[in-house]
Amino acid sequence: MTIKLHCFGESGNAYKAALALELSGLAWEPVFVDFFGGEGRSPEFRAKNIMGEVPLLEDGDIRLTQSGVIQQYITDKSGKFGGAPEDKYEVLRWVLWDNHKMSSQAGMTRFLMNFLPEDKRPQEVIGFMQGRLKGAYATLESHLEGRDYIVGSGLTNADISNCGYLFYPEPFGFVRADWPNIDRWLANIENTPGFKYPYDLMPGSPADRA
Repeated sequence: MTIKLHCFGESGNAYKAALALELSGLAWEPVFVDFFGGEGRSPEFRAKNIMGEVPLLEDGDIRLTQSGVIQQYITDKSGKFGGAPEDKYEVLRWVLWDNHKMSSQAGMTRFLMNFLPEDKRPQEVIGFMQGRLKGAYATLESHLEGRDYIVGSGLTNADISNCGYLFYPEPFGFVRADWPNIDRWLANIENTPGFKYPYDLMPGSPADRA
């Protein structure tokens, strides 16, 4: 049975789930959600996901939302990205850190800087968020000193979660070259067989709405 992932290309959280699926080898297909057109607020979508968010994974009778939960489901189903048994909680720690410190702030900042009309972009908020993100980048940069991956010796959900927004081309204050350890780590992920960038993996991009 083919897993369905309801997603759209601009969503970094959906990208985490899509990349995990793609690299896991599980059979899956993307289902485009016209999020900018309001589909997430529609009664039909809310009937499947009361949170009105993407990603939404459907696997037979199973429906799951929230990228971290979906990543764990993919791990349980495929046996991949969980790390060594003794690393279970360290992987979870970095997934939760990302959700709170990295992705939530990167997603908001990227949206404010790129997907709002220019005259409605709150520059003070953007500056504040970029400052918060700089602290997150510094934490990750320091942790990656001498490491190829965030936890253990191979790709885990910690990496897939934390890289989610860092592969997007739109500016939001992250300059990859400024963070050499992060840059090296991202290159390791890019060199993983089967890796794809967000707009190559999921339907929907800013160009489609231009």
